[in-house]
Amino acid sequence: MARITSIPAREFARNLAGAKRAAAQGPVLITDRGEPAYALLRIDDYYRLSGGRPSSRSLLEVMDGLPDTTGIDFEPARLKGEVAAADLE
Repeated sequence: MARITSIPAREFARNLAGAKRAAAQGPVLITDRGEPAYALLRIDDYYRLSGGRPSSRSLLEVMDGLPDTTGIDFEPARLKGEVAAADLE
């Protein structure tokens, strides 16, 4: 069974290596004013809890998987009048 460790946020900031060693044994709860505020987990535990690894597909591969849009007409409305220049100062 995994061991749960609790570390105050101040100690976590001073001893990140110690928190990482503790996370190898189980979840680490990082507390703020005595209350759990964050959890530090090994990445494999996170993937197990979240349902798996994120997709490694590229944006192009994702876009190639979108439904075909052939035949959809799109005519954006034209702006009427003058567009004022932005004042960047």
